[in-house]
Amino acid sequence: MSNTRTIQVLYKLLPSILALRKDRRKWVKTEGKDTDLEKYRKNARKVLNTFISLGPVYIKLGQWLSSRADILPQPYLEELAKLQDSVPAAPFDLVKPIIESDIGPLNEKFESIDQNPLSGASLGQVYRGRISGQEIVIKVKRPGIEKVVEEDLKVLKKILPMALRFVDPNLRFSARAMLSQFIETIHEEMDYTIESTNLKKIKQDMKKSNIAIPSVYDDYSSKNVLTMEYLPGIKITNIEALDEKGIDRHKLVIDVHKVFFTMLLRHSLFHADPHPGNISVTDDGKLILYDYGMVGRLDNDTRLRLIRLYLALVEKDPPRTVNAMADLGMLTPDFNRSVIEKGIELAVRAMHGKKPDEMEVQSLMELANKTMSKFPFVLPKNLALYMRMASIIEGIYKTHKVDFKFVKVLREILEEEHLIKDAYIEELKYSFQRFAKSIDATISIAPELKKFIDENRSIQLNTKPKSNVLLSGSILSSAIFVGSAVLYTTNESLGITGMIGSLIIMSIFTIFRKR
Repeated sequence: MSNTRTIQVLYKLLPSILALRKDRRKWVKTEGKDTDLEKYRKNARKVLNTFISLGPVYIKLGQWLSSRADILPQPYLEELAKLQDSVPAAPFDLVKPIIESDIGPLNEKFESIDQNPLSGASLGQVYRGRISGQEIVIKVKRPGIEKVVEEDLKVLKKILPMALRFVDPNLRFSARAMLSQFIETIHEEMDYTIESTNLKKIKQDMKKSNIAIPSVYDDYSSKNVLTMEYLPGIKITNIEALDEKGIDRHKLVIDVHKVFFTMLLRHSLFHADPHPGNISVTDDGKLILYDYGMVGRLDNDTRLRLIRLYLALVEKDPPRTVNAMADLGMLTPDFNRSVIEKGIELAVRAMHGKKPDEMEVQSLMELANKTMSKFPFVLPKNLALYMRMASIIEGIYKTHKVDFKFVKVLREILEEEHLIKDAYIEELKYSFQRFAKSIDATISIAPELKKFIDENRSIQLNTKPKSNVLLSGSILSSAIFVGSAVLYTTNESLGITGMIGSLIIMSIFTIFRKR
């Protein structure tokens, strides 16, 4: 079966891979300007339909790719974002044995279960029911899904090396890392005990926030079944229903960003799948979050670096922004700092409400194309889910079309969560580390200076004292120049000041020598 399935998948995917390779090269070369967008969208729709036809694993893969700007051109991202994880539910007769095997006889454990599913997804399906007079929902793993997933993951691992031959070399690392995390995440999503733990952790972390998160019925849950409190609401993108209830949609968009970015920047665990089907709104405007199968985790160092990045954006400081991006592993080692800083400057101005001049953007693009063909952004594994979360939330904002300034909300989050102090402490640590490295670099030239002095000792003994003045000046100015050169990568103005200072010192000592 595996070989047959491999051939089937490769036969369906190969045309899409070749089209993507061609489209991406053209997109990178032109930076998305003066291109036939409809042609891109047409090819992207073919990819979308291919994923749907290949089944659950590929639907999930398509959803993952929909936020990977490091892999796909923008039109592909927009089309794949339409890929909803909604498939016809399996018959209840096939689901019932799974519930009874894990929980017990339905007629003994539940007052009632509606055999018509609320929703059907690629990995599971959801039913309504009652326990002790309480409305509940029961999430049940799709019958036979583990075998289907394992089979298709084997196929993906087989075809990836072949597929990578047809993509650009700089994409291969991203594609391998993406598949590795995709496999890890899909396994987690199929274990409802992990989802239960995620839900409880996020509920505890966000207990002071104005959101509703369902409670779990532990005695009615297992690896294959998750029973939760039923919390009905209005789908967050149902604009007509929200307006009928008089809900302030501007405030709603702000609340969504505050909830998800507070999870990200304050806590170690965040909901990574905030598509419209997973967010509802109560009649009084409170957010309800569902489905905790896909979550992101950040270690404390990464979280603090993200805070540094966002504070630099809020404070309109491109050099600090680039430093934070480099520390996060978002830039390749050989990136062109001046080009990236200029790009960040334009992005910051746009975020703060000042539209960059078109000629300025064009000049930047020409400069970028001459130096590296595109900005060298990469997406480390631990940030992939963060980017997915952020891009989906942006889609919600675009749906509501309200006047929204992300930077303003971001500043409020940093202030309300008392994160600005943390960011400044990290910035000071970073500056101190860079300064320490500059000192180390200066000290490291000491052996060479000693060698220089020893070799020239005889000359020194036979010359006038004023030549010692020049030698001392050379040593001092050289040390300052080397330290300033290293410091330049962190603080451009201080670095330049130090270099100029070293030249001034050398000039002064030269004048003294002549006297």
